[in-house]
Amino acid sequence: MAERTKRERMKMDRTPVPTRDPHDRRRDFEEVTIGYTSGLAVLEASRCLNCARPVCIDGCPVGVRIDEFVRLVAEGDIAGAASVISEDNVLPAVCGRVCPQELQCEGACVLGKKQRPIAIGHLERFVADHERERALGPLQPPPSASRTGRRVAIVGSGPSGLACAGDLARAGHDVVVFEALHELGGVLVYGIPEFRLPKDIVRAEVRSLELLGVEFVTDALVGVSPTVRELLDDEGFDAVFVGTGAGLPRFPGVPGEDLIGVYSANEFLTRVNLMHASDPDARTPVYDIADRPVVVIGGGNTAVDAARTALRLGGSPVTMLYRRSESEMPARRAEVEHAREEGVEIRHLVAPTAFEGDDGWLGSVSTISMELGEPDASGRRRPIPIPGSKGSVPADVAIVAIGNAPNPILSGTTSGLDVSDRGTIVVDPATGETSLEGVYAGGDVATGGATVILALAAGRTAAATIDRKLRAEVRVSPVASEHSG
Repeated sequence: MAERTKRERMKMDRTPVPTRDPHDRRRDFEEVTIGYTSGLAVLEASRCLNCARPVCIDGCPVGVRIDEFVRLVAEGDIAGAASVISEDNVLPAVCGRVCPQELQCEGACVLGKKQRPIAIGHLERFVADHERERALGPLQPPPSASRTGRRVAIVGSGPSGLACAGDLARAGHDVVVFEALHELGGVLVYGIPEFRLPKDIVRAEVRSLELLGVEFVTDALVGVSPTVRELLDDEGFDAVFVGTGAGLPRFPGVPGEDLIGVYSANEFLTRVNLMHASDPDARTPVYDIADRPVVVIGGGNTAVDAARTALRLGGSPVTMLYRRSESEMPARRAEVEHAREEGVEIRHLVAPTAFEGDDGWLGSVSTISMELGEPDASGRRRPIPIPGSKGSVPADVAIVAIGNAPNPILSGTTSGLDVSDRGTIVVDPATGETSLEGVYAGGDVATGGATVILALAAGRTAAATIDRKLRAEVRVSPVASEHSG
């Protein structure tokens, strides 16, 4: 087939990605998006304008050479495309599924000015899945440099920790990742449902890091035993990167939050995603919500995930309450559309004022209607209560998804580590350095809740700094012990 002209490519419609029927998927946890076939991927990649200055790369926080991998897909060289992606992204199958490309690489796509942008995320997912399936296992990572003999501890196996570990292992350092839970992946496994990100995908990408030589230790709560100081002073690590995320839930501070049936989204999703709470014989079940009304408070991706999970557990009806309008919702548009297709009702400009119930059990959520005022610190218009607009929504279960903060266990046991008033570790965003020599941090523990790809970028930034310092110095000076001298 002759190569299409630029004008012809600009007129081509974006290639739809196949998804499962809403009526079939709303009661199971199988993945919703099916993904491109080879033919569909090549067709979509052929829309690329091959810009002389590919600004899509500027929109990618980890700097994947998008123009190159898309061109290779269009040429049918999927292995070559996978090689290009793997140089900058250790989690391509994950990012292809859960990153907000519409705000990043796709948002910068030149084609988006006249047409819908190239489906970069779907193409990245296709490449990663194709090569993993072709290899019948995890992708073989790029070769690492000769060993340096330096040791780095990574605290947390979420996106930032995995990215930092991958780059440091490639640089030749010995890397050990400590994870507090029994399964690796951090928020990727406890926070994102199977229907959006299958656990086997996360395990395969972790396995790729093991092939690089990264060592993983589970059930290790750093901050309790060992502490950060012990890692540096006693266990011979030259540097420590903290990527423990933001798993401490926030609540609205209204009456009734202690009623039975009120969950944080963090607890609810962790029980279902990681502890199989949907199984009737589970040791850590959630309250039986079959045919019971469920209310979810919030408008982000976590809120949408919780609502769609509750629906799959039989909740009926499942209603989301969000205090701003739809245009202010931080959740991805595609996920909101999927939730509506499956039967979730979303009510905007409504906020909870109390959780009501009898004998300690939740029965309803009292609400008030809101209107939008002037923009607040987030840049979104601030919701203002409308006097006399009280209401009530039946609810046997309420799931609160209005944000998270870092768990204070590690910071509370590491004296001299500067922490913000939001509980986040203070870092230099250009280097990942904290207030303590030899200690670095990145991802949600430093920024608060954000995206997977931004956490990856933070992990890579810190890895570059750690590598530079380990090569320039005989040894990174350990944090002085409180009991020394």
